[in-house]
Amino acid sequence: MTLERPGISGVVICYNEEDRIARCLESLSFCDEIVVVDSNSTDRTAEIAARFSERVIEQPFPGYAKQKNFALEQASHDWVVCLDADEELSPELAREIQTAVARENESPVDEQTVSGFVLDRLTYFLGVWHDHGDWYPDYQLRAFRRGRGQWAGRDPHGHVEVNGPTRRLAGRLFHYNYRSLSEQIRTVDSFSERQAQAMREEGIRFRRSDLLFRPLYRFIKGYFLRQGFRKGLPGFLISVSSAYFVFMKYAKLWEIEQRQRAEPSGPGSGPTR
Repeated sequence: MTLERPGISGVVICYNEEDRIARCLESLSFCDEIVVVDSNSTDRTAEIAARFSERVIEQPFPGYAKQKNFALEQASHDWVVCLDADEELSPELAREIQTAVARENESPVDEQTVSGFVLDRLTYFLGVWHDHGDWYPDYQLRAFRRGRGQWAGRDPHGHVEVNGPTRRLAGRLFHYNYRSLSEQIRTVDSFSERQAQAMREEGIRFRRSDLLFRPLYRFIKGYFLRQGFRKGLPGFLISVSSAYFVFMKYAKLWEIEQRQRAEPSGPGSGPTR
């Protein structure tokens, strides 16, 4: 018996990804619609996206979780597959998603019905697929019932939360995150700033022990416990950069606290002669 598959929406947000967006959208070609939300790219991203989708929407960037939830609201179908522009579904995973969604469509929807599928993400960087180390395993919930899920968490590393059970699928979600070490350093600087600001807004306070010990643990976990050493020098570089990200996150939290304490509280609050 052939299972009837319900409609699926592919959802992607992007900004200045003209060299990668086609690969991402091509892997979503099985979807019944593709929704692309572009944050006013200054390159040819929107033009290239229009070759794959009739729904390319321009929206100023309000933050990762907010932008992704905005994109979800534009989708028409009950099931969605959310990708970043630097990601690509393997052919095996694309088939798995279609089969799994069709199978779930045959069951009545209740509290025990599967609400989403967790995908096995594998990252390519510095000429190596990182199946050991700080970046693996990296399971991501990216295919789910639109009415039961949304993006949440601390920017920029948000995640999908769904109401109901999930299960893993076979196949790989390929991830091409950085084009170079220079891009990674720039991203670490930007993302650590966002994380520190979010932590401060959540009421998290700086502790010297976090600055001293959390980066060290991050390196040990990635390089030794997760066997990043098996990926050679690229594995070492990733373990170091991950530890550096943690270090800068807490250093910037300290900087924010110092800056706020130094702000004048009102007229006459400045230094006197």
